[in-house]
Amino acid sequence: MMRKIYIATILIGSILLSSCDSYLDIQPVGKVIPNTLSEYRALLTTAYNKGAKIIDKGVIDFRSDMSIVSTSSTAQNAYSDIEKWNDITPSSTTREFQWESFYSVIYYANAIIDKQNQITEGSQEEINQLVGEAYLLRGYTHFILVNFYGQPYTKEGGPESKSIPLKWDLDLEGTPSRNTVKEIYTAILADIESARKLINQESWKEKYSYRFSSLSVDAMESRVRLYMGEWEKAYAAAELTLAKKSDLEDFNNVDSKLPNNYESVETITAYEVIYYSVFADQALLAASFMQKYAANHDLRPAKYYSTANTDGNYPSLKSKENCTFRTAELYLNAAEAAAHLNKIKEARIRLLQLMKNRYTPEGYEEKANAVNKMEKDALITEILEERARELAFEGHRWFDLRRTTRPRIQKVIDGQTYILEENDSRYTLRIPQAAIDANPGLLN
Repeated sequence: MMRKIYIATILIGSILLSSCDSYLDIQPVGKVIPNTLSEYRALLTTAYNKGAKIIDKGVIDFRSDMSIVSTSSTAQNAYSDIEKWNDITPSSTTREFQWESFYSVIYYANAIIDKQNQITEGSQEEINQLVGEAYLLRGYTHFILVNFYGQPYTKEGGPESKSIPLKWDLDLEGTPSRNTVKEIYTAILADIESARKLINQESWKEKYSYRFSSLSVDAMESRVRLYMGEWEKAYAAAELTLAKKSDLEDFNNVDSKLPNNYESVETITAYEVIYYSVFADQALLAASFMQKYAANHDLRPAKYYSTANTDGNYPSLKSKENCTFRTAELYLNAAEAAAHLNKIKEARIRLLQLMKNRYTPEGYEEKANAVNKMEKDALITEILEERARELAFEGHRWFDLRRTTRPRIQKVIDGQTYILEENDSRYTLRIPQAAIDANPGLLN
């Protein structure tokens, strides 16, 4: 597996960040026009590589109750104001979220989709697979952006509120306005369906596991439908995926791998490295979050984290892995959706199937006794807690808080208290000023 997906050398695939006036703030360069399947595959590999290294899903978790900034001066300078939700007057050293990098990934995908009928020297099946991956990459990237800069779909009035521009063309000169959350989700679902018709590879060898497959299509639909609160469709997509691949790492086995490792039996797609490079050492698990794990019964703390630092917080062992979709998420998606549908038996079964592989036999027995007594509301709460425990440091926590209860979060940092109120407007990011300067229409 390419832990660093190698950058293709094809010149047309290069996109330079520049000071041009387009709202995307990107400019294509080079004179070599791709024609063959291998050249377009190289272009898509470049897009995968660029998207894989965007760490924003890791950075945004500093705003949650899970991740805290390490005490190093480099980390503090870059992330302290993000952790404190200080979006109005951040320090000049505060790291900016990578709006333009996401849109440049979309640009690559659009280039392949736009030229799909001109690709030569490949079978139709291979061309379909490539173009299908481009559709899914475009949809997935819009999905991340709308969950940064748009209201949660499940929030009252959320679908009708303005979010981000939908970008389905190669025009760099226009200044598109923002689309509604609903319009973006409709486009994402359309890309999923386009991908479903074209992608024919159910899985990839480990070294290519960053590429999207037909399993990725179903897994992504399950996640998207879950975020929309469309429980029946989220459940169906999760079950469809699990019918084809349901492997779990058993943590009672000393040889089990980290489940978000690209070589894990749980891997569906190993695309993103959201704690890329040195950033992996700058995010710690909050001591308060560790309390979610049952001491001596839950096997994940020893697998997921190093021993506590002197400040009582924990370095993550998960943070340098490639992971976008894996089976454990599908168990949790199925359980949550089933519970909302009052399919209590089915929800318990899926939750306990995961738990059996994460707890000691004694711990599992205790959990099973409790879960089998839970009715709808208590069961949903337990599923969300298990989701927090299982998917920590994989880019889910902030998004899960947003789409569910948007709770009040209080942090005490260096003796000072910071509060994010329930349903706080800061659960949605402001569009970066650089993007607004290039396109003032983004304020409308």
